[in-house]
Amino acid sequence: MNLSTTYLGLDLAHPLMAGASPMVDDMGMVKRLEDAGASALVMHSLFEEQITREELGTIMDMELHANSNPEALSYFPEPDEFRLGPEKYLEQLRRVKEAVSVPVIASLNGTTPAGWLHYAQLMEQAGADALELNVYYLATDPSESAAQVEKRTLDAVKMVKSQVKIPVAVKLSPFFSSLAHFAVELEAAGADGLVLFNRFFQPDINVEELIAEPSLQLSTPSDLLLRLRWLAVLRHHVKGSLAITGGVHDAVGALKAIMAGADAVQMVSALLIHGPERLAQSRAILAEWLEEHEYASLAQARGSMSLEKCPNAQAFTRANYMRILNGWRA
Repeated sequence: MNLSTTYLGLDLAHPLMAGASPMVDDMGMVKRLEDAGASALVMHSLFEEQITREELGTIMDMELHANSNPEALSYFPEPDEFRLGPEKYLEQLRRVKEAVSVPVIASLNGTTPAGWLHYAQLMEQAGADALELNVYYLATDPSESAAQVEKRTLDAVKMVKSQVKIPVAVKLSPFFSSLAHFAVELEAAGADGLVLFNRFFQPDINVEELIAEPSLQLSTPSDLLLRLRWLAVLRHHVKGSLAITGGVHDAVGALKAIMAGADAVQMVSALLIHGPERLAQSRAILAEWLEEHEYASLAQARGSMSLEKCPNAQAFTRANYMRILNGWRA
C-alpha cells in the first residue's frame, strides 16, 4: 500500500510522525522513534522567554545594577526548569539531524515579532528541514482587539519567512474568532502549512494553599473531534499543508484525520504512554485497513470526508448540531 504523502514540501513515506515532545532530548529515544518508522521528528519548542532571559542575563552581567528589575525577571521560569537552553537546543538539533535519515522539524514558541526570531536562522543553519512556529498566546487584555492578536502572529510569520528558506508551519490554537479567515491570511503571509492545534494547559486551584497549580494532562481520543471539524473545514480553503496534533492514539484516529484532510499526523501522547512502537503498529494497521477497503493509495482517502463537496458548510454543521440536541433522551 502506497502511504506516501507530502508535508511542507517534504516527501514522506507515510503521514505518521513524532510530534513535539521531550522525547527528542534523549538520543536513545530518537533512535527508537526512527526504528519505529517515524516519517519525521518534530523538536519540542524553544521558547521566546528562554532566549530573552539568556540575552537579558548576558546584558545584566555586564551592567552595574544587575538586579534592577528582579520583579520582572521573577515571572520567567528558572533556567534549570527548561530541558534545553538556546545553545544546547541548537546543539541537540544538530545531533538529531546527524543521527537520523528522516526530516527533522525545529520549533519556536513565542508571541512577539522581536529579536528572538533570529533563532529561526540558527535552526536552519543547524540543519532543520522545516520550522514549526508555535503560537501559544492567551488574549487576556480587554483592550487588545482580535485584529491585534492576529496581527502579532502575522507579523511573526512574515519576519520568519524573510529570514529562512526552509518551509514554515504555524501551530495554532482553535480559539481565533474567525479561524478560516485567519488561516487564509497566514497563508498569504507566507505560511507553508498549519498544525491543528496546540493545547492550552489549564491551571488548577489548590484551595488549601490558595495558589494556582500547573496541570499537565496528556491528550485523549476525545481531543480529536475538534481537530477533525477544522481539518474538514480548512481543507478546501488552504492550499498549503495541514497537519494534526492532539488526539490521535491509533490507526483509526490517524485515518479519520487523513479523511478529514490532513497531510501529516503528529503523535505524542500515544507514544509517551505506549512507546514509539505504537507508531509502527498504527502504520501497519492503517495500511491493512486501506487494502481491505480497496483503496489504491493513501492519497485516495485524503480529504474524502472534508466539507469541500458541501455547498454550504455552515448549514451542514448547524444541521448536525440541531440533530444531536433534538435527539437527546433522558
